[in-house]
Amino acid sequence: MNALRAVIQQATLLAGQLPGKIVESLAEAIATKSMASLANEISQRIPHHHYRDQAMVFVSFWRTAAATVDAQVVATALLTAAMAEQQHKDSQSVELVWTGPETDDLAFRRTEQAILQVLDSAQERITLVSFAVYHIPNIAKALVKAAQRGVRLTVIVETPDKLGGENEYNTIRALGSDVAARSSVYFWPKEKRKLSGSNKPGLLHVKCAVADGQWLFLSSANLTQQAFTINMELGTLIRGGSLPKKVEAQFEKLIQKGTLVRV
Repeated sequence: MNALRAVIQQATLLAGQLPGKIVESLAEAIATKSMASLANEISQRIPHHHYRDQAMVFVSFWRTAAATVDAQVVATALLTAAMAEQQHKDSQSVELVWTGPETDDLAFRRTEQAILQVLDSAQERITLVSFAVYHIPNIAKALVKAAQRGVRLTVIVETPDKLGGENEYNTIRALGSDVAARSSVYFWPKEKRKLSGSNKPGLLHVKCAVADGQWLFLSSANLTQQAFTINMELGTLIRGGSLPKKVEAQFEKLIQKGTLVRV
């Protein structure tokens, strides 16, 4: 990889991590200040220590791994990356998703309709997370169709056996044998969870679906027929931007660290 390409890649990564104004300020400092005064200038321009540390890591990379790249070129790479990131964020669409009583003047996407759009849109991978799973025939069919077109399925559930309460059920069976057979199913072992003051373990209470790092369904609704029909549930459907990728990466890291264990 040549030095310029390396700088562009690092600038793109930095623009995805820092506010645009911070990246622009760093670019101006690099373009106008000498190397001897650059660290002090960054400290003055970027008071937030976390952002400042990330900016200094970028500068250190430039000076050690890509020192042949001129300061003006580095500044241009940062500005270009900041503008591209802003355009990417501006392209994000967010819709509210609802199950419950209707009102006359407000219209929302229905919960099941929204999650089905995410599943049906996937071309490469789906990450599906839910506290409870029970009687979801339409979701199961969509997952099987996704698998048949080559989509990799990752399903994360509260527990692989049962949930205590009024209606205990086997969550793997609730997914359906076709879905379970085609999915990598993970859970959060009780021994890996923190305990409350009363010695009760924390819960995997997330309900979301991510597709290809492009679609994110996030809701109060579990994967249950009741949540799709008679409950009052509220969520969001997000397309584009950085949030779907971040949620997807979070669960990938939990799997890699062994926090989530395959059934």
